[in-house]
Amino acid sequence: MPTTLARPDTKDMKVIAVIPARLASTRLPRKMLREIAGEALLARVYAGVKACARLDQVVIATDSDEILAFCQKHGFPAQMTSSNCRSGTERVYEIATNSPADVYLNIQGDEPLTRPQHIDSLIAVMQDPEVQVGTLMTPAMEIDIANPNAVKVVVDSSGRALYFSRATIPHDRDGIRPQYFKHLGFYGYRKPALDRFVALPESRLERSERLEQLRFLENGIPIFVGETPFDTIGVDTEEDLRRVKAILLG
Repeated sequence: MPTTLARPDTKDMKVIAVIPARLASTRLPRKMLREIAGEALLARVYAGVKACARLDQVVIATDSDEILAFCQKHGFPAQMTSSNCRSGTERVYEIATNSPADVYLNIQGDEPLTRPQHIDSLIAVMQDPEVQVGTLMTPAMEIDIANPNAVKVVVDSSGRALYFSRATIPHDRDGIRPQYFKHLGFYGYRKPALDRFVALPESRLERSERLEQLRFLENGIPIFVGETPFDTIGVDTEEDLRRVKAILLG
């Protein structure tokens, strides 16, 4: 499994982190600008990403004039992307077409518990030039094992993802109690992988689970998964907001 510790030889790899941020979320409207413990969700994500010293650039990618104005007010670098983008990956691709880099990171804008260790671990996965797509997982807490809003992942012995699902995988048929891993909303891509993604149609499994990373797997593009001990809570519901607030206020 790819290590979570970065090697010194990654210092020359140019890495751009993109935070896709749209205002028209369906399950929790306007969530990017919702306040958690006195600070907007998007601001918390940006601060967590920016704290990683190994990034060459951080940019918020949005299709919202209101989010763009919010970023400008707070001094966050932001770029407008097409309202036709159907996923965060497509927004990252749009940024990548105009900003050359070795690796592009997709840090989902609804991850307010993002910390620089997440970014370091993801960069470590991408240090292997053969890895085209990388992501992160963490041991699943009991509350998340059966939670469809917490995506689970199963990997093989080399750290490649076998499948991602909102269901509880692997299934515990005989009461063995397997180790469950929760997928975290952090991705790394090389440009050829982004080119391939946007050229492919939405896949059957992607449509069923509403998980864009399944487009890669269903088309034979491996995703390597690094492990981190630092959990996050992707904010999709009011309950998620309450859980994050409780953690932040300790």
